[in-house]
Amino acid sequence: MMLDRLLHGPRVYLAPLTSRDLPTMAQWYQDSGFLRLFDADPAYPRAESELTEWLDKARRGGDSYAFGIRLIDRNELIGLIELDEISWSNGVCGLAIAIGERGYWRKGYGQEAARLALGFAFGELNLHRVQATILGYNERSIRMFERLGFRREGTFREFLHRDGQRHDMHLYGLLRPEWEARPPEAPDGQAH
Repeated sequence: MMLDRLLHGPRVYLAPLTSRDLPTMAQWYQDSGFLRLFDADPAYPRAESELTEWLDKARRGGDSYAFGIRLIDRNELIGLIELDEISWSNGVCGLAIAIGERGYWRKGYGQEAARLALGFAFGELNLHRVQATILGYNERSIRMFERLGFRREGTFREFLHRDGQRHDMHLYGLLRPEWEARPPEAPDGQAH
């Protein structure tokens, strides 16, 4: 399979992040709503220089692959996805995904991008397991990961403290045989 087909779906494709993407990403990191769904760290604005450091580390580290999620028809950057903390000897990695542009939330772009990243993780990187941690109040992400075939494997009870309340964080995992046994996708990118 050609690499361009591997990382292209019906509506989005995964592309390397470049320094030209940093101003767009920095805007996302000014949005506390975005940050509170994406990360358990305190929601604080991040400067382009901080994002540059993160991107440089991802490029040279050898244990992560970071991609921009772009619309095929407009080449617009709408999100990011990362396969990180790869344990090559165990065939395991983490998956983090975020759609930064609010106008593209709840439209299936994240799920399509995640399918592409999972195909890359299992097919190209030859990994055995992909895992993700999801904040308990992020119901959209929970539904998306479950539709992709991930299973909830555990809960870090009352892991996060936000706005005077405690929230759980869930651990989800997907194994290569589970991914390979999924139903085939329809031409529109949706599973049958």
